[in-house]
This record gives sequence, structure tokens and C-alpha cells, in this order.
Amino acid sequence: MITGGTGGLGTALVRRLIANDYRIAVTYLLPEEAQAFESEFEVDEERIMLTRVDCTNAEAVTTYFKQVIDRWGSIHGLCALVGGWAGGRDIEETDDVRFERMLDLNLRSAFYTVRAVIPHLKEAEWGRIVLVGSRGAIDFFGAQGAFNIAKAGVAALGRSVATELEGTGVTANVLLPSVIDTPATRRSLPFADYVNWPTPDEIAAVAQFLLSDDSGVMNGAMIPVYGRA
Repeated sequence: MITGGTGGLGTALVRRLIANDYRIAVTYLLPEEAQAFESEFEVDEERIMLTRVDCTNAEAVTTYFKQVIDRWGSIHGLCALVGGWAGGRDIEETDDVRFERMLDLNLRSAFYTVRAVIPHLKEAEWGRIVLVGSRGAIDFFGAQGAFNIAKAGVAALGRSVATELEGTGVTANVLLPSVIDTPATRRSLPFADYVNWPTPDEIAAVAQFLLSDDSGVMNGAMIPVYGRA
């Protein structure tokens, strides 16, 4: 299961997983992203389940997980990619709307999906949870305090779940990107030097490993995936 799977990183991860015969449940929110996704993958309903879900809504997430179970019977992995960035303001300048938006997109969406998937992974007695934090969760860059706080919460969520699920066959790890080289990021930072930015596929390669059986010795890891960015 990949929530927010029609963005740059999600699409790169789907390319990799489809090549290895995974069945993938993908959520999206923006119709234009879903159209581009369907155009690239020619969605086969036996392999890909593409569903519009607002992952900041706990009830919608719970309903969605039931739909996946009803179709495919089990879930063995979650990569939670829903998120967003807002910067340019120090803490004293951050209004409630911006703060709540960062919590919704980054922390609440991850919390709701992780909470919903845990019973299914435990029932399967094998599972992988991959969350996306941020370098800002540990280095705390200025003028993006609300984002830093939300992503630090995601990191804490990953570590907490890893501890709670120890010995169950289910692991949880957190990726820590900084800036990912996507068209959307380049548009938002038009004058930045993107030469050293990691690509979505480079980060997806790490996520793919974390979703595999080979990553079983890793649990509760905070994994930097920002290279020299």
C-alpha cells in the first residue's frame, strides 16, 4: 500500500514494485496526478488498486483499508508518502492555519494510516512500514518550523511503532529526505542549485529495500536519503 502514491516519489516506487510482481494499492488526492499515473501504468485492476482518499481524514482511511482487505484479503506493507511543505516563516510568524495544515498533511496522515494498517500486518505475521520524515526533523532548518515539528512527529511515530511491534515480524523505518528533485520542487525553488538533489528513483530504491524481506534486521531506523543536498 502506497498512500500519496501518484506524486514523484510514489510513481518512482510503483515503477520498481510493478517490475517485481507486487500488487499495489495506491491512494491519490489530485485528479491530474491520477490521470498521469493511469496514463503511465495503464492500470491493471489485478495489479494496481487506485483510489481517491483524503488521508487526513481518519474515517476515510479506515474505510479504505477495509476496501483493500475486501479485494485482496491481506496487506503486507505500507509506504506512507502523503505530505507537504510550507516554509518562509519563523515560528512567531506561523499562523494557526499553516501550522494545522502541516500537521494534517505530514503527521496526521501518517498516524491514521499506520494505526489502520497495524492490525493487518500483525495478522499476516510479516510486514513493513516505511514512513517519510525529513532532514528537517533532526537538523531543524529555519523558517519552516511547522514543517520541522510535523516531520519530527513522523520520526517519533516510526520509532514508537518499531518498539511496539518488536518481535512480531513487522518492522517500521523512517526515510529522511531533504529536497527531492521533482518538477514541483524545481517550480517552488526556481533559483536553487538542484545538481546535487537526489532523484525520486534514488530514494525509491531505498524504500523498495525497506519493503523487502532483506530489510528484516532494520527496525526503528532513521535513514538519511539526502546525499549532498
